[in-house]
Amino acid sequence: MTAPEGNPASQGWQDGWAEPRATAVLVLADGTVLEGFGLGAIAQAPGEVCFNTAMTGYQEILTDPSYAGQIITFTFPHIGNVGVNEDDTETVNAAASSGVRGVVLHAEVTQPSNWRAAKHLDAWLKARNIVGICGIDTRALTTLIRENGMPNAVIAHDPAGNFDIEALKKEAAALPDMAGLDLVPLVAATQRYDWDETPWQWPRGYGKRETAAHRVVAIDYGVKRNILRLLAKAGCEVEVVPSTASAKDILALNPDGVFLSNGPGDPAATGEYAVPVIRELLDRKLPTFGICLGHQMLALAIGGQTMKMKQGHHGANHPVQDKTTGKVEIVSMNHGFAVDPATLPANATETHVSLFDGSNCGIALTDRPAFSVQHHPEASPGPQDSHYLFTRFVELMEAEKAKKAA
Repeated sequence: MTAPEGNPASQGWQDGWAEPRATAVLVLADGTVLEGFGLGAIAQAPGEVCFNTAMTGYQEILTDPSYAGQIITFTFPHIGNVGVNEDDTETVNAAASSGVRGVVLHAEVTQPSNWRAAKHLDAWLKARNIVGICGIDTRALTTLIRENGMPNAVIAHDPAGNFDIEALKKEAAALPDMAGLDLVPLVAATQRYDWDETPWQWPRGYGKRETAAHRVVAIDYGVKRNILRLLAKAGCEVEVVPSTASAKDILALNPDGVFLSNGPGDPAATGEYAVPVIRELLDRKLPTFGICLGHQMLALAIGGQTMKMKQGHHGANHPVQDKTTGKVEIVSMNHGFAVDPATLPANATETHVSLFDGSNCGIALTDRPAFSVQHHPEASPGPQDSHYLFTRFVELMEAEKAKKAA
């Protein structure tokens, strides 16, 4: 057999093709092996594979503590093209390593092209010890997740391309399911701190809260910086406490309201120590606002139940309806568990619902000043349609103060 004459590849055909060697692999728990090219940390890491449909905000996503223990597949093909900067990190401790275990991309990362870029994504991933792989058919992987659920996997990067595939398959198959895992200790603060930074504004950047009308204690289960910024912008003096803080410690700070933050893992596992605290705070009728994991644990505290989702909700383009107004919002989401609305007690009203699958996205209590939402109204990343929820929280605190003054 001979190569066709005139074919410019004929010399390569005669000498044998020099196929590029895979320098990274993603090995799924079912034994599926995806080969690609490595970036970021030269290491291997286990995690649950999810997909995110956002087209922007990859730095915020990769520093969202709620992704602890997960490997993120971006469905948008071009990730990294605007680099990274010092402002878009969402973990409170910007120097801390991310809870994210790995990142899966379609296209090779290009040189950054943005005036805010301070570093290439590859160097940033290395600094945060996040393993990356590109050259993957992310559409096929996303389809697999949609059909079969979020699989456990091991992601590995070795520039020499030396992988013990059988050992990686065994490791992936032996990984525990996300259900039952309390991952909050991996990302939450271990000591109390104050917060007064306000949102970014051109051209001055982030601001500082000058005055405050309300004192809010935020319980940190893996809180995002922009949530705290929006609380400060709303006129709140914010005191952040660890996830293990007792009700006594929280009440000693004399709060006007309590905020329950987002975070990773199974809410039922975190709820073993967090729910009794939340119940006591609710009994004191303190205005309470929860987001994401905080929403799920508020539901657990009143007797509801949560459930593991098949593929979860991860993206910045999710339609949610506020049933109290009829308005439809486009929101950011990041969760693999959801509140089962059928288990909610009579004193809980469903306020928000996903228009993708009808899952619960918000509740409000009829007998206590408390409400929560599943989505991320702080919009980092994502649209700002739900910023009004922070105003709703302030109005709740003002109403409670008026009752006490009457």
